[in-house]
Amino acid sequence: MSVRVSDMERDAEEEEEEEEEDEESPVNPTVVRMSQIVMPCHSNHRQELSVGQLLKWMDSTACLSAERHAGSSCVTASMDDIHFEHTISVGQVVNIKAKVNRAFNTSMEVGIHVSCEDLFLDRHWRVCHAYATFVTQRSKTGKKVMLKPLSPRSHTEQVEYSLAAERRRVRMLHDDIIRDLLSSKSMEQGESVEVEKAVSAVKTKVESVELVLPPHANHQVNTFGGQIMAWMVNVATIAASRLCQAHPTLRGIDMFKFRGPSQVGDRLLLRAIVNNAFKNSMEVGVRAEAYQEEGPNRHINSAFMTFEVLDKDGKPGLLPRIRPEPAEGTRRLEEAIARKKIRLDRKYIISRKQTEVPLSVPWDPTNQVYLSYNNVSALKMLAAQNNWRLSSEKDKVRLYTVEHPSMLSFRVESEVDVPAHRAFGLLSELRTRNQWDSHYKECELIRRVDEDDFLYRVLTPSGLGAVGSPTTPSTGEKPLQDFILLASIRKPCASGDPYVVALRSVTLPTHPPMDGFTRGEVLCAGFTILETPDNKSLISYYNQASPEVLLPYISTDMAGLSSSFYHTFCSCSRYLTHHRLPSHPEPDQTDLALLQRAESSESDTERLTAAIASTQL
Repeated sequence: MSVRVSDMERDAEEEEEEEEEDEESPVNPTVVRMSQIVMPCHSNHRQELSVGQLLKWMDSTACLSAERHAGSSCVTASMDDIHFEHTISVGQVVNIKAKVNRAFNTSMEVGIHVSCEDLFLDRHWRVCHAYATFVTQRSKTGKKVMLKPLSPRSHTEQVEYSLAAERRRVRMLHDDIIRDLLSSKSMEQGESVEVEKAVSAVKTKVESVELVLPPHANHQVNTFGGQIMAWMVNVATIAASRLCQAHPTLRGIDMFKFRGPSQVGDRLLLRAIVNNAFKNSMEVGVRAEAYQEEGPNRHINSAFMTFEVLDKDGKPGLLPRIRPEPAEGTRRLEEAIARKKIRLDRKYIISRKQTEVPLSVPWDPTNQVYLSYNNVSALKMLAAQNNWRLSSEKDKVRLYTVEHPSMLSFRVESEVDVPAHRAFGLLSELRTRNQWDSHYKECELIRRVDEDDFLYRVLTPSGLGAVGSPTTPSTGEKPLQDFILLASIRKPCASGDPYVVALRSVTLPTHPPMDGFTRGEVLCAGFTILETPDNKSLISYYNQASPEVLLPYISTDMAGLSSSFYHTFCSCSRYLTHHRLPSHPEPDQTDLALLQRAESSESDTERLTAAIASTQL
C-alpha cells in the first residue's frame, strides 16, 4: 500500500518532536530500541513486512524493556488494540522503541512505538503505537513479584504515566462493554443477507497445529508471545482469504489477553473463522489452545483481527456477505458487530482531532468508557504541556496561556491552605458553587453514569457567544447559555498523582438545544488538585477556547482579562479556606455526598468555561 506524502511528513514531524524531547530529557533506563532491515524472508507475497514478524519484534522489544525495570523475567499478559497505519516494504528499516510507562503492583504497561525509515529517501513515518501489559514470572514459592514504582523523567513520560491508569481502567472494563452491548441489543444490525449470495462461514474455517520448538521459545523456555501472535495472524489471513478469494491486508487487532503460558514441546492448535463481513472489512476470530501428547487442551489466547482487501489504488474494496454457521455462528456474528461499534467509537472519540467540529460527541452507555478516557486524558495532556506562558500574576494567583493556531488554552493556578482531598470534595460540590461564583445559574443532574462519571445540563450567562455560535444578540437581556457536559472525577491512584475533575461537551437526544438558550460547547476543561508537602493544595483550572472565542481574547488586554480570573479565583480560595474543616455546615450536604461532589466539579469547570465565553470569569 502506498504511503501518502502528507501523512509521511506529518508523522516525521511527530517523530522529530519526540526525539528532541528525548534528547533533552534524562535517560530513561527502561528504554529499549530495536532496528531491523526488512529482508525478503520477513515479507509476504507483496514484498511487504509480514505483520506476524512485526509482532515478534514488538513483543521481544517490549519484553526487554519490562525486564529492565523488573530486574527479573517477564511475560506478556495482554496487548491493547493495534491499528496498523502503514505497511513496510522490503529494504526499508523498522525502528521499534519500547519503554515502561507505569508500574503497578504486579503488572506494568509498556508503550511500543513502531516507525519506518526509508534509507534512500531519508523519510520516517509512524506505523503503529501499541500498549502491552507485562507481569513478572512468579517466584519459586508461587507468589507474585511486587514491582518497584517508576518515576517519570519528562513531560511526555509524565503524561503517559498518568494516562496509564486510565488505560488500565479501560482494559479492565473491556469485556464488560462487550457483554453490555450484547445484552442491550444497541448495536446496529447489518443488512439482511441474501442466503444464495452469502458465503458460508464454514467455508472460511482454518485449523492448524504448530509444534513449539526451542527457536520459538524465549529465554525462559516459554513460547514467545509474539510467536503465538504470528501463528494466529497466519491462520487468520488464510480464513480471510477464503472469504474474499484475494490477498487481504491486516488493518488491526483487538485487545487480547494471554490466558496461560505454553512451553517447548507443546502442540498449539490454532482455529480461525470469519465471524462477520461488513461492507469493506471483515473480522476473523482466532483461538489458540496448547496440549501435550496426553492431557486436556489449555486455552492460551483468543484474538479478533480486522482485514481489508485493497484495490490497486490502495482503497478498501467491497466484500461478500457471510452466512453464519449453524452452531455458534449467530453469537460470533453479533459479537463482531459489537466489537466493530467499539472500534468505531474509539476511532471517533480517542483518535479525533481536538480542533474538529462540532466539539460535542454523542454519548450513550456503550461509548461511555472511551468518552471518559478521552475526557480525563485530554485534561491531563493539556496540564502536562511545557510551553505555558505566564501572562499575569497577582497575590500568587497566576494566569498562564498557550496559543495554538486554532485555540487558546488558559490555566489559572494558586496554592490554597486546604488539604487536597478536602479541596477535591468541595470543588466537586455543585450546589455550593453559587457561593463563590456569581456566574453560576443552574445545574441539573441528568444521569449518574457510575461512581466517577456524571452527565449534567449547566446554565450560565451568555457573553461573547457560545462555541459554535459566533454571535449573540446585543440588545435586551443577555440570553442564557447551556451546556450538556460529561464530568469525570478521579482520585489519585498513586503518590504524586493529582485529583482530577475533567469536563467535555456531549450531545444527548433527550436534551436537544432549546429555544431561548445558546448551546455552548466545552472542548477540554477542568481542575487538577495536587497535594503539596505542607498539606496544602495546588489548584489549577484549565480551559481551551475555540476559534469563535479566541479572536476576541487575542484582541483584549490580557492584563484586564486576568483581573476577572483573579477575582473569581480569590473568591474560590476564600470559600475553600472557610470550609477546610468538615465541622463547617455545608448546604445540602446529604448521603449523596459523592454525587454532589461530581455535580459540583462539573459546575466548577462549566462556570469557568462560561467565563471564557464571556468577558468575565
